[in-house]
Order: sequence, then C-alpha cells, then structure tokens
Amino acid sequence: MSFYKTVVDTAVRNSSHSIILDLVPAGSTVLDVGCASGYLARALVERGCTVSGVEYDAADAEEARDVLERLEIADLNARALDDIFEPGTFDAVVFGDVLEHVLDPAAALRSARALLRPGGAVIVSIPNVAHGALRLSLLLGEWDYQDTGLLDRTHIRFYTHDSLVGLLRSAGLAPTEIHATVFDPLGTEVPIDAGRLPAPVVEWVRDQPHASVYQFVLRAEPSEDPAAVEVPDVRPAVQLERPHDEHTRRAEEVQALVEAASSDAQTQATTITDLRHRLMTSRDHAIGAEAELGVARRELEWAHAEIGKAQADAIDAHARLRAALDEVTALRQQMRRAHLLGPIVPIGRRVKAAARRAVRG
Repeated sequence: MSFYKTVVDTAVRNSSHSIILDLVPAGSTVLDVGCASGYLARALVERGCTVSGVEYDAADAEEARDVLERLEIADLNARALDDIFEPGTFDAVVFGDVLEHVLDPAAALRSARALLRPGGAVIVSIPNVAHGALRLSLLLGEWDYQDTGLLDRTHIRFYTHDSLVGLLRSAGLAPTEIHATVFDPLGTEVPIDAGRLPAPVVEWVRDQPHASVYQFVLRAEPSEDPAAVEVPDVRPAVQLERPHDEHTRRAEEVQALVEAASSDAQTQATTITDLRHRLMTSRDHAIGAEAELGVARRELEWAHAEIGKAQADAIDAHARLRAALDEVTALRQQMRRAHLLGPIVPIGRRVKAAARRAVRG
C-alpha cells in the first residue's frame, strides 16, 4: 500500500487537486496517470468526466477500479502510455505529482501528448525543489527524506520553474497556464531550525522568486515550436500573507544597522571630499606662494649683485681718492722743503687737478 491516499476537498483552494479540477473542463475524457486509490478520479467523475487510470501499485488500483472507465496496472518506467492506450483518445492527461517518480519524464510526456485529441492538454502538478524550505534546509546542511512532501524519499527527479518549463518543451508541449500552491518557507513539513541561520537569511529567502511555491500546477498544449510560446506568469492559488515574526524583526534590525552604517559612510565620504577639496586649495595656494617666493629670491639676488657692484665701485673710488690725497700730501711736503712761496698757487692748482682726476677716474 502507498502513502498517497487523500480526500479531495475543493473548498481548500491552496491545493493542487483543486487547481487540477479547475483546469479540466467538465465532461472531459481524462487519463489519470498514477491514479493511486482514485481520489482525484472520483472528483473528476463528480464533474461529469469519464476517467481512465494507470497505476503501479496494484492494491491502490483496486480501490480506484469502481470509478474508472478503464484501469491499467503498469510501470511507466517499463511501458509507454501510447503503447497502452489508443492515440487521440483523451481531452486531458493528468500527471498529479507523478513525473518526479519517473526515470524518463520527457518520454512519459511525449507518449501522453500522442494520446490527446485536438485541443487537448497535459496537466502536471509537481513539487518545487526551489521552495524556501529546501533552500533553508540546504543552508543548514540538511536534506532529510520523508515519506511524503517536498522530500518524499521516492522522488528521483527534482524541478524548478525553469527546468520544468524546459522539460515540457522537450516533449513538444508549451505551458498555457501555470498555477501554484504556496506556503511560507517555515510553514511546511520540512523541519527548519531557523535560529541557527544569520538574522536576515529567512527574510531574504522569503523575498526570492518562487520561494513560496510548494507545487507548480501547469496546463500545457502540443506545439510545433514550444520555445516560441511565451511562458505565462505563475498564479498563486491564494494570496499568501507575509509573516511578521522574529525573523522579520531580526532582519529589520539588521537593515536599520546597515542603513545607519550607510548614512555614516555617506557622511564620512562627504567629509573626505571636503577635506580633499581643502587640501587641493591649500596646495594651489602653496604652489602660488612658492612661485612668488622664487620671484622675490631672484629679485633679492639681483639686488645683492647690484650692491656688490656699488661696493666695488666705492672701494675703487676710495682708492683713487686716497691716491690723489697722497699726491697732494707729497706736493705739500715738496713745497715745505723748497720754502718757495711764489709757486704755491700753481702747486695748489696742480693739487686740485689731481683730485679731480682721481674722482673722475
């Protein structure tokens, strides 16, 4: 017996079963792949659908037999769907949390595509391996398998939004609608000891794209060029209310510290810019003062040179004057020795002439 038994409650909107039922038009002919005990098939039949099923677990399949038009017990890893059913038989082929258990999901999807009638679609629900709970678990170095849920121990394939779209395209299918069940990263069956994580990490993970998506539920149609078909936006089943808990508070405290540090850094940057400007101004002033000092130094050197020349001229004039005076003294001595008064006047003229020559020379 498997663990996959449940009751479909359409009042619960945040459920992959409710979304699948909305994606299958009433009165459709449906193939429920991995029908288990027939819980989804019963809900489809209640909506007027004709449902056939494929199931690996024989005991579960027997519980579903009474609601199914046709039941096949088969292993999708060993048999292709289009080997079991006639092509062009169904309006919808549903893989409700099945592909993650299959060795070759692309091959299973290609065989399902062959079973569709014109206008038919493949409907897939699959866990999101990038859900925030698993991101946080990996940050803590943990990956503990469980009986059901995101870490179901029987999962052998794991998909994110982009890799799931790529899988469908590889099978010739283009998503026309993408829905999602949503749960907070700390609100799933995955145990998270968030207190071991740095303060803002939980909030950061909550902010990441698709971090609250627990399951993707897609409707895809056959396409000759799936990559050319625009991928629709993900539509959450419900509006998830963002928790405001201790992790939010811790993140807000860290954010406040970061903003304060940023403000301080901005203030310091402004101060540094001002100091740099003042330094540049002071340097310009210093360069100007140095230039003026150079001019003054050159003028002083010129003045010193002129003073030196004047001193040399004065010394030379003084020497000539001394020579003239010596000549006058000598003449006077000659006059005294000669005791000649008559020639005194001429001698005086000679003295004056000698003095004038000394000054002019």
